[in-house]
Amino acid sequence: MSQTPSSTRDIPEIGAIPRHVAIIMDGNGRWAKQRYLPRTAGHRQGVEAVRGVIRACIERGIEYLTIFAFSSENWRRPEEEVKLLMQLFLVALEREVAKLHENGIRFRVIGDISKFDTKVIDCIRQGEVLTANNTRLHFTVAANYGGRWDIMQAVKKMLAEDSWLADGFDELALSRHLAMGNAPEPDLFIRTGGECRISNFLLWQLAYTELYFTETLWPDFDAASLDQAIASYQQRERRFGRTSEQLAASLTKNRVNGL
Repeated sequence: MSQTPSSTRDIPEIGAIPRHVAIIMDGNGRWAKQRYLPRTAGHRQGVEAVRGVIRACIERGIEYLTIFAFSSENWRRPEEEVKLLMQLFLVALEREVAKLHENGIRFRVIGDISKFDTKVIDCIRQGEVLTANNTRLHFTVAANYGGRWDIMQAVKKMLAEDSWLADGFDELALSRHLAMGNAPEPDLFIRTGGECRISNFLLWQLAYTELYFTETLWPDFDAASLDQAIASYQQRERRFGRTSEQLAASLTKNRVNGL
């Protein structure tokens, strides 16, 4: 697995358009409740929103999109809702993966999928194999995922191999075993639904990510909503520990050098 730059070890390249966007899709249930519909209707409409955001990311040149579909804590929800979410996940896999492949999109799932039904696991693995060589957009779904789980499983993998002994117990030795060790860290994190927390999502990877929170409920989040988030991102000063003066000097140097 190739090693990607770390925001605490290196200064990543910064563009006007975020290279990697990570999203917590919140508000499906509230969207349905506002319309006197069952929560299931909100989740189904949420799938439609995912399709639209995928298209929008491709059109805007975003390379990586990671969505939080089901957290390790979501098992605490009512049994009927969890069952429905699993059914909806399976239907989405069966219907959407082939379309993703046709559009040159690579599909991956991160998280402890061992707890899922074997049919769901088979669909995930088949989809990952089918789309493995696609590069138009790297689309990752976090399912039964938790940031603490991710760090712990990376520690276990690191300790199980001998190669880390030569390099020492450091960030590099650990980070390559993270679920997204082959992807750049997110530039922009979006959470819909008005909640202002990251809820155990990509704890390691969000160290220097720009955070954007919106009241918009996920089923209503569209290309225009994504543009608003990107516009907010473009107003941020991404210093990565440097001063504003250092950042300005670096930008001036890059312009002079034509970078």
